[in-house]
Amino acid sequence: MQYDPFQTQAIASAEKGNSVIVCAPTGSGKTAIAEYIIERCIAENKGVLYTAPIKALSNQKFRDFTRRYGDHIGILTGDVSLNAQAPVLIMTTEIFRNTLLEDPRRLDHISWVIFDEVHYLDDFERGTVWEESIIFCPAHIRILALSATIPNAAQLASWIGNIHKFPIETIIEKNRPVPLHPMFQAHNAIFSDPARLRKNVYLSHRPRARQARRQHNDRQPVNKVSSLLHYIQDREQLPAIYFAFSRKRCEELAHESKHLDFLSPQERTELLALFNELLDRFDLHDEPSAQRIRPLIERGIAYHHAGLLPSLKEVIEQLFTSRLIKLIFTTETFALGINMPAKTVIFDELRKFYGHYYANLRCRDYYQMAGRAGRRGIDTEGFVYSRINPQRMEFDHIKHIIYGQPEPVISQFNLSYASLLHLYAKWNEQLYNVYPLSLHFFQSSKKARKNALALLREKIALLKEMGYIENNELTYKGQFASQVYGYELLLTELFSSRALEDLSSIGLLVIIAALVFEPRKNQLHVKLPSEILSIHNILAPLMETINRQEKKHKIRPLSKKPYFNLALAVEKWATGASLSEVKKNTLADEGEIVRYLRMIIQILRQLRDIPFISPLFKQKIQQALTMINRDEVDAEKQLREGL
Repeated sequence: MQYDPFQTQAIASAEKGNSVIVCAPTGSGKTAIAEYIIERCIAENKGVLYTAPIKALSNQKFRDFTRRYGDHIGILTGDVSLNAQAPVLIMTTEIFRNTLLEDPRRLDHISWVIFDEVHYLDDFERGTVWEESIIFCPAHIRILALSATIPNAAQLASWIGNIHKFPIETIIEKNRPVPLHPMFQAHNAIFSDPARLRKNVYLSHRPRARQARRQHNDRQPVNKVSSLLHYIQDREQLPAIYFAFSRKRCEELAHESKHLDFLSPQERTELLALFNELLDRFDLHDEPSAQRIRPLIERGIAYHHAGLLPSLKEVIEQLFTSRLIKLIFTTETFALGINMPAKTVIFDELRKFYGHYYANLRCRDYYQMAGRAGRRGIDTEGFVYSRINPQRMEFDHIKHIIYGQPEPVISQFNLSYASLLHLYAKWNEQLYNVYPLSLHFFQSSKKARKNALALLREKIALLKEMGYIENNELTYKGQFASQVYGYELLLTELFSSRALEDLSSIGLLVIIAALVFEPRKNQLHVKLPSEILSIHNILAPLMETINRQEKKHKIRPLSKKPYFNLALAVEKWATGASLSEVKKNTLADEGEIVRYLRMIIQILRQLRDIPFISPLFKQKIQQALTMINRDEVDAEKQLREGL
């Protein structure tokens, strides 16, 4: 293939024996560099690991690479293990980190690790996993780090170069092969020039008082979605991805748009034939959610979000890549690495919910999503429309989001208890020497370094106080906790009190469901039936003890409390109910239910693989796995069906 200059430069650097960090806009062709390395390693019989931040991206890469390289590709995630002995292994970063800590010799044959979306280093919840993966990456493995545009790529490269044997070269590409045109819809008019937007919307008839502003606004035309969609259709700027920042909003917008029709008779015939074929393949014909979306599919419209069944999401993704779906309403996860380009991207607004607060979009997030516009090899240009409400968004903020400098990657380093126990088992009190290898240490002030080191010491003090470490060795409790990432303290306290082994298989499922469930605002309170209340009463005092110890040692954030919102739903699923029956017992969406059940499977597998648990407990865990890993929840089955 014909490579762009930055791709050629990156490949030449890899050929010289360097590690490489490549920073380029979304959609510019970073994956081609990874593919070159994979092909060379297959030809030379060397091993490669490809890590990705989310399972959806891991799965997509597995499908894409399998079609291209056949049996040379395998995948290992928490809920999927296919062709795990293959020379090229795709895995989530968590699995890579776990392997590094538990059994690094399994990586002796690996010559490259590819970190896709390495800017995930600054993700609050999961960035530490990426940092650990780079810190503990064996000296014989070279690194290819791929990132969207970030201003401190050279700093990241300098950090990696400090802690790794191989020299590292930074390749930065600022231009996209397909240029993007930012556009705006405000007061139901379209603006291609931000200066005209400012003049006609922000400066015209500037009111003196709030009341006058409200009256002025009342006179403005309603900013209609349908007007924008007609405008785009008339200018042949489809297909389009419309980013809205809530599941409900995605579905509402899609159904409000069903009076539009984007398909020719021939396209409609082809699209419905493909839709029916995919419903057959994934056994979705009788799913109410699949039938709800059918009238939209018939007009070339779809929606996609985390609340949908994973298999239905996959159907929609395949329809979109067929280029027969012309308009898709989706949340921002559609932009993360998954290769779903369009000619046009639309932002419903330039604000979103960031976990605990609403805020303007970060510049980097805007570019991640906007980068889906303009398909390389198909389009000569891409279009990005932002819908503007001047009452909610200052003009200077718009300018910053769209034309500003992307935010730097800042470390979120905060080692888990399980990681600390692994490190302690290996290095004892010398484990504090690991911290200076971190990106956090590399980026921080003296005060921040001192605080981070104090936090590590307090965590070790807590683990000693609670009996996980004695005489500079891991106790039975410590060994158990080191095998369970994310929920280690509560699961270990349950195990050491024998309460975990005394549970039935369903009781075990209910407890793990309570650990993994993250309530949204409308899901905080739930009334528990008596049999589940008894399990809650076992957990509550243990959780209180853990949090009290964490507060005493000034450890933040505290270990997450269990929430029993999914208890009845999980019990129903475990006893054979259909997903539609299960849905009646929870406010969670179908996709959420499946995702949580798959998380439960991941934890059960971690527990099952602990070498010193009793055969009876292992049998109970296996029974629990068999009860829930079926039909829509079976991730391996879904992945095989999607090949």
